[in-house]
Amino acid sequence: MKTMGGSYHNLAALAAAQFSDARQATFRSPLGQGQQSGSTLSLDSNSGRNRLIIVSNVLPIRAKRLSDGWDFEWDEDALVAQAKEGIPDEFEVVYVGSLSVDVDIMEEEEVSMQLKKLYNCAPVFISSDVKQKYYKGFCKQQLWPLFHYVLPMAPSSAGRFNSEFWQAYVKANKAFMEKVVEECSSDTEYIWIHDYHLLVLPSLLRKRFNKIRCGLFLHSPFPSSEIFRTFPKREELLRSMLNADLIGFHTFDYARHFLSCTSRMLGLEHETLRGSISIEYYGRNVGIKIMPTGVNPQRLLEGFSWPEFKWRRGELMSQFEGRQVLVGVDDLDVFKGIELKLQAFERLLEEHPEYRGKVVLVQITNAPRSTGKELVELHEAIRALVASINGRWSGPGYEPVCYLERHVPLHERIAFYTVSH
Repeated sequence: MKTMGGSYHNLAALAAAQFSDARQATFRSPLGQGQQSGSTLSLDSNSGRNRLIIVSNVLPIRAKRLSDGWDFEWDEDALVAQAKEGIPDEFEVVYVGSLSVDVDIMEEEEVSMQLKKLYNCAPVFISSDVKQKYYKGFCKQQLWPLFHYVLPMAPSSAGRFNSEFWQAYVKANKAFMEKVVEECSSDTEYIWIHDYHLLVLPSLLRKRFNKIRCGLFLHSPFPSSEIFRTFPKREELLRSMLNADLIGFHTFDYARHFLSCTSRMLGLEHETLRGSISIEYYGRNVGIKIMPTGVNPQRLLEGFSWPEFKWRRGELMSQFEGRQVLVGVDDLDVFKGIELKLQAFERLLEEHPEYRGKVVLVQITNAPRSTGKELVELHEAIRALVASINGRWSGPGYEPVCYLERHVPLHERIAFYTVSH
């Protein structure tokens, strides 16, 4: 396979088998089934098929229920949608994931056919109860805090391990696995798994297809071993991640923490050869790569020519004329520090009166992706801060904090970016 640029060049390492030393091995898999391997990587066989299956928790689709059916729209802003850029045209890309809305069981087949025909997407349908426990329970109340160094301090804490949530997580991952199996035309397909929602998926796929070509990219931090070892299912997650052939992290620190966990909890040491890092796991060399993810500058530049951008930018230029504009875009999440940003801005206006009436903070806050008491308290604190700052220093035609708690489309975000200082 030729070298590929863009977002796909890291996954191309799978086909090139850059982490294999081509040793012959007979091994017993961690799933309890002895297997014969032709090399240390299950990727070494080249079937010549040009197909990539991208698996994520949610499809890059906006779905809306109408009175006479469904309306689907491709979400260009979704990260997994942009991941397609850089993949050669001769590759067929199939997306596997769930929808952000519930679909009646009687409509699942029809919805599947529509999405397959329109966008080459294969939806995964999970019951509302399982989805609630899997996503808002296990992913957001347990994994997300754990990966951000927040440990439960009391039995009622959100991050306290819940076996029912864990079972829902595994059950949901099995649903994803079954859909991927449906889409696989052979056992040597390329599979690209995204993020912490699907960490047990590599093991489930490896059990079905020994030769599957599987990459896993973690979009979140990975904690140090001192933190990760507190999690009751730590070994299950580590072993499943190692059933991928290539694991990607944002930074070297995250990769280093993962390597420390595999060493201290599984007794596995990594090897470094000419800049490549790998771990030998049951006869395969698993590659570890650092893959920083950034914005797509070309898409932002293209937005300058959109009529809706020009119209909105003109409005904002008039609204903020003569003032310096600070812009923040964050999810409503306890880890984003929105309240600290507001407190810092309040301190600026307190200690530097010369900036009053001249500086505006635009805070764009996306809807929360989780629930819980901490989030409710955070929401109330942010609203109180905004009201306090605007109450103290607002004047005729001037409001120091412009707080937007709604979905802001890309053209409007670009407009805010261009008027900011």
